Amino acid sequence: MPTEDDDRPRKKISHEIGQDLSLLSVEELSERVALMKAEIARLEEAATKKRASRDAADGFFKK
Repeated sequence: MPTEDDDRPRKKISHEIGQDLSLLSVEELSERVALMKAEIARLEEAATKKRASRDAADGFFKK
């Protein structure tokens, strides 16, 4: 049977670099690790796309 807390919107996970981690539970730490890994993947994908665009432009203008 659901409790009142189940109906509440969950607080969005955010993380600040250098933040004190001592008050976080193992579950919260795991959620943050997953969040950071997803963000790293997103950053790497963006860098790859930008690198490809730059390389294409360099190839075009160096002809």
